[in-house]
Amino acid sequence: MATFPPYPTHHPTGPPGGGALRHAHWWQRKWVRYGALITLLALSGLVILALVREQTGTQGFLVGLGLGILPVPLLIAAFRWLDRVEPGPWRNLLFAFSWGACAAALIAIVANSFATRWIATATADPSSADTLGATVIAPIVEETAKATAVLLVFLFRRRDFTGIVDGVVIAGVTATGFAFTENILYLGTAFGTDQLTGDSGIASVTAATFFVRVIMSPFAHPLFTVLTGIGFGIAALSPDRHHIRRVLLPLSGLLLAMGMHAVWNGSSTFGEYGFFAVYAAFMVPAFGLLTWLVIWTRQRELRTVREELPAYAVAGWLTPAEPFALGSMRARRIARQYARTHAGKPAARAVAQYEAYATSLAFLRHRGRRGRANADFVVRERELLHELWVRREAARPALDHAARVTAPPVPVLIPPTHWPMHGYPAVQYPGYNPYRT
Repeated sequence: MATFPPYPTHHPTGPPGGGALRHAHWWQRKWVRYGALITLLALSGLVILALVREQTGTQGFLVGLGLGILPVPLLIAAFRWLDRVEPGPWRNLLFAFSWGACAAALIAIVANSFATRWIATATADPSSADTLGATVIAPIVEETAKATAVLLVFLFRRRDFTGIVDGVVIAGVTATGFAFTENILYLGTAFGTDQLTGDSGIASVTAATFFVRVIMSPFAHPLFTVLTGIGFGIAALSPDRHHIRRVLLPLSGLLLAMGMHAVWNGSSTFGEYGFFAVYAAFMVPAFGLLTWLVIWTRQRELRTVREELPAYAVAGWLTPAEPFALGSMRARRIARQYARTHAGKPAARAVAQYEAYATSLAFLRHRGRRGRANADFVVRERELLHELWVRREAARPALDHAARVTAPPVPVLIPPTHWPMHGYPAVQYPGYNPYRT
């Protein structure tokens, strides 16, 4: 249950819960943690760049880069679209993509190569080692490396990680970055093979690799890792006191991701048409089911906004029209456009921020009513109300306009020519039946 006062009695001048902060140790300072993370990702990027270029050559690397980047904007746009109800900060997406493209890819290349060589040496059977490495070792290593990014956001950006959609977006963007680097390697290697054999055009290895990895299955890696993200997302909806559930759910998602990845990698061993059979009978239905799930979750989030925010409108923090406008993506877009037209880009940015904070407030209240609130519920609620209050002058006119534009039409009942009067029979019309429902 919300703990706000019955109405906003004063203009908040700053976030609540002030007071002197204790002196933090040097390793707890934000710039130290950001610096360490950026350094780690930069070093990983340089190493992975050198490794991929060594295997593909400069020309192969450039070809792989040009072809491998094609699906990236589409995938990022798709995940960003899913996140429009409560958009997370871009820095989280940038970290997730960088981790997938640099750190996770580097871990996968090093660990997979080491494990495959060790198995080949131990068994004296390089062919079996390659098959075992692709179907068992690679899914475990790669999904664990990608899941690390989701875990880090879950632990250190907890306020930005509140549900299933957040888990899907972070996991999907991480896997998009990983697939980007992997595509550069595979496409560049295929181009080098074509250079040696003299093949070109549709019959080339490069064309076949491009068709399979970029045209047919650009969603493969995101699909696997999204299962891990769903596990973390469901865990984020659980109260902090349910420690076992918050551990088992992400692990279950990770195991499912590994299993689906293993089936996909092992499809080439199922016969001549094994790949197409797995693609048609397994990958496409799974992709469709998960797509339906995340879209359904997004619609449920909008319904939560419409159901939870009226309490704040009654208390005076919002206008009566705002809950309706904030619960409609079309109304939100109209509000931003209205603010941009009448007050410029800063006002449109303020409206977008207002919409995001109001959505976070609705989700916070929803968790509180269901007994899933964290210990900082009151502090977080007041912080969000403060953020809404300081942006109200720019947001309220735009949202009121959007609510009027998108309001459903109200049916107007036209009265009959003669109203029945007391003591007189009602006028009968042709075909009139007073008992018809």
